[in-house]
Parts: sequence; structure tokens; C-alpha cells
Amino acid sequence: MKIAVPAESAEAESRVAATPETVKRLIALGAEIVVQAGAGEGSRYPDADYQTAGAKVLKTANAVTKDADIVLRVRRPTPAELHGVKAGALAIALMDPYGHEAEIAALGEAGVRAFAMELMPRITRAQVMDVLSSQASLAGYQAVIDAAEAYDRAFPMMMTAAGTVPAAKVFVMGAGVAGLQAIATARRLGASVTATDVRPAAKEQVESLGAKFIAVEDEEFKQAETTAGYAKPMSAEYQAKQAELTASHIAKQDIVITTALIPGRPAPRLVSKAMLDSMKPGSVVVDLAVERGGNVEGAVAGEIVAVGPATIVGRLNVAGRIPATASSLYARNLYAFVETLIDKEAKVVALNYEDDLVKATLLTNDGAVVHPMFAKKEGAA
Repeated sequence: MKIAVPAESAEAESRVAATPETVKRLIALGAEIVVQAGAGEGSRYPDADYQTAGAKVLKTANAVTKDADIVLRVRRPTPAELHGVKAGALAIALMDPYGHEAEIAALGEAGVRAFAMELMPRITRAQVMDVLSSQASLAGYQAVIDAAEAYDRAFPMMMTAAGTVPAAKVFVMGAGVAGLQAIATARRLGASVTATDVRPAAKEQVESLGAKFIAVEDEEFKQAETTAGYAKPMSAEYQAKQAELTASHIAKQDIVITTALIPGRPAPRLVSKAMLDSMKPGSVVVDLAVERGGNVEGAVAGEIVAVGPATIVGRLNVAGRIPATASSLYARNLYAFVETLIDKEAKVVALNYEDDLVKATLLTNDGAVVHPMFAKKEGAA
């Protein structure tokens, strides 16, 4: 059983799908691990560390993936990157399937069995495999660090002989995994933190971290969460009421961090140009949803721009900005999933298609898109 770890080719992607730690654990399952030279350099894992852990290091991606039973990646492989991968091999990565039906269909045509880690079900046994949570938590942390870098004042209140420095006012919009970590990080830096979310359960979580919860708490708000724990799209009426409440609040803030995402949909617009214009000079807005269209009007993916008195930070791949930590967590997520796909006695890949984990994440099989959410769209197209 051969497991391949090629280097990532996407621009600005410095994460890697396996670390020396997980290489040792995969070898213990009976696997031969082959890593492409330089794959871990962006995450501070030199080739020598992989070799010490027991992996083979080869120069080219084709040499690494040839005859592989499992290919581990951070991002969805292109058809060219799957050239030479044998039919039936498992390709496991963040597949970014929403809105990319053609690319997913191409994976099926390549003959691989593609698994999307971001579709991992939110059940107890899958918590250790939850890549969205592990990476979003790091993104929430890094968002505050990016905000502190752009903000030209101190975060904590300081009592000095020359007078008192007030604490920065930080408003976090969206209290999912990323938002909660942003709240905790901003609090640790000494900021005065408020937060909002459309999910009722978020109120208690926000307050448990020492932040104040801001929301229109009407009947629609009480029903604004799916059984899977995600936020539901809100009505235009609710959005208008929430915007009115938050507009007056944003005008008083030094830093705003937006984290709102809805799976399969463009990011909801939370901060308008008028709201930005109402902010104080030197204010900072960090848009963690900029890759999905953005929560902030005027945000530009991959850039830091000035809009009125505010600076909008639109970094891409925010978790990947701390790649050593991000790779460590992501690789552990992958290992936990791969372990469930292997017959430990025979030391071979043994898929159980009735397993909830497989059913939730398997995108392609036998040359076709098989996931119900995307197979229908492919047929309609």
C-alpha cells in the first residue's frame, strides 16, 4: 500500500498534507510513504525530516504518485496532477466542490476516488477529522494578528504616567469556529470585544469568552440554525434590521472582523460602504470571507485596501499564513480519516461504502460523480 504526498502547486499555498509525525503513524499502518522533494519546505519540514521518519523522497510529482493507492493533498488536484495515477486510487484533499462541478467531474474522468475533507459530517467520531474547524480556528487567530499589524494603536488598555491608553474595540461578525477563536485571541490581547451571529446558540458561546453579544433576537433569529449547526440564510427583512443595529455599533469600533460563510452560497454582505464611511480614521476591517465574495463591500481578494477612513484586509488562505501549525493540524485530520479506510490486518485500502464518513465525503467513483449534492448538478449542466 503506497501513500503519496506531492508538493502543492497552487500559488501561495505553503501547507503540506503530511508531516514527519503523521508519516510515522501512516507507516505504522503498513503503508509505504513517498513524499515529493520540497513538499514540506513551506511549513518548515525539510526533506531530511521525512526521510528520518521513514518516507522516501522523490524529485517529481509523477514519480511520487505513480502506482499510489492514496494521494494526500491540501488542495484539489488538477487533471494534469493526476496524470499517471492509477484508476481507483484515492485522492483526499480539500476539494472545494461548490461551484466547481466541472473540475469535480474531471476528477471522476481521471478514474480516481476523490474525497472532499470539507464535507466531513459533524458527528462525534469525525471531530478529529474536521478540517474546517482546525483550519478555521487558525484563520480566526491569524485574523486578529493581521488586524493588529494594520492597526496603528495598542490593543490593551495601558495605565501610564503620561495617561491612559484605552483598549481597542473589536467587533467580530460571525461566531463560528473562526469567530470564536478571533474573540478569544482579541480578548487575550486586551481588547474590548463584542460579537454577533444569526445562530441563537452562539450567544452563550460568545458570552462564555467574555465578549458582549449583539443581535436582533426576534423569532426568525431563534430558528436561524440548521440541524448540522450551520447558519441558515436570513430573510431580507431580518438582514435589514440586523444591519440597522450593527451599523450604529460599527461606527464606534476600532476593528471589525467578519467570518460569515454559508456552505454552497456566496458570502453574505454584512458591512456596507456607508458603514465603512462611518468608522473612525485608522479603523481596520478584516474580511475572512473575501475568497467567497466577501462580507465587506469594497474588500479585494488578496489585497489590503483603503475605503474611506477604514483599511480593509482581504488576505487569501489565512490559515496558510501560519503553515507550520496549519499543516500539523491538517495532516492529523487526514491521518485520522485515512486510518478508517485501511484494513489494519491485511494492510490494504478497504473502503466501506456504507460508512457515514465515506458516504459524506466521496465525490467520485468508477469514473463518475457520485455524491448526491454534485451528481445532480452535473446532470443538470
